[in-house]
Amino acid sequence: MVQSNFRGATATAFLEWLTPSSLTSLSSYSSTLSVLLNEKGGIIDDTIITKHAEDAYYVVTNAGRRERDLAWFKQKLEEWNASERAAGGKVEHEVLEKWGLLALQGPHAAEYLQGLTSFDLQGLTFGKSAFVPIEGFHLHVARGGYTGEDGFEISVPPAQTMEVAELLSKSSVWLTGLGARDSLRLEAGMCLYGHDLDEDTTPVEAALSWVIGKDRREAADFIGAEGVLKHLKDGPPRRRVGLIIDGAPAREGAKILTPTDSEVIGQVTSGIPSPTLGKNIAMGYIKSGWHKKGTEVAVDVRGKLRKGVLTPMPFVKPRYWRG
Repeated sequence: MVQSNFRGATATAFLEWLTPSSLTSLSSYSSTLSVLLNEKGGIIDDTIITKHAEDAYYVVTNAGRRERDLAWFKQKLEEWNASERAAGGKVEHEVLEKWGLLALQGPHAAEYLQGLTSFDLQGLTFGKSAFVPIEGFHLHVARGGYTGEDGFEISVPPAQTMEVAELLSKSSVWLTGLGARDSLRLEAGMCLYGHDLDEDTTPVEAALSWVIGKDRREAADFIGAEGVLKHLKDGPPRRRVGLIIDGAPAREGAKILTPTDSEVIGQVTSGIPSPTLGKNIAMGYIKSGWHKKGTEVAVDVRGKLRKGVLTPMPFVKPRYWRG
């Protein structure tokens, strides 16, 4: 992941130009999922934005989009700071190079981390963050993650990353790889950039309309607003949906077809056998009109048509700590 700080008197307005999120109303040390949009309303990247103050934000973006994102930030910062919009103060961007971001996730994550700190984690609810003392380290801890489970994402300076990683991986903690992470995020109905999201997909198509603030829709002053608002008004041509598939798991690229005449109406973007449900789950995009829950479709799984049923996401109810 790429971690950044944005600072300056007009930082809120700048990030509200880059994204469709309502950051003005976001309280201090609160986070929101958001999206960076291109001029057509396509998703450059999904991101977590944490507001520390009106003039200070901590932003996490995907490592796989590093070059694209950082070039976009640089281009748009130069435009912003040279314009009248920065009259109240310019915005600075700091990339936290080589910083670690450690995710401690699972039903016992809070119990484990509480044993390492005097900070009362009961009050740190989902979507909130704080600087927390952990065994002599003073670290930025955000409650949340990419698994659907309760947990924490902990930002660590380069010189301390190994020590903190070892501290967080003793006794009952298991180290896990991307396969386990991918299973959990798909069960939780979460998108993976480059698979379920890309620059030709708007947040409306991606079932992420909830990240677009009501005030932002009215102001229509964010990059890509025209395309996004058109989809909100008229409906998108396709929609991201969940599927449960009989027989065998459908993987990325599998075609979704009408069950009667086998017309192609969509495509799977992520799919796995769900360890939790014991069923084959998938998400993908389907032609509008076919997106209602309970709709039966056919899915081409390695040349054999399998029955698929459109199913609401998340497939597994998240267990976030909300107090």
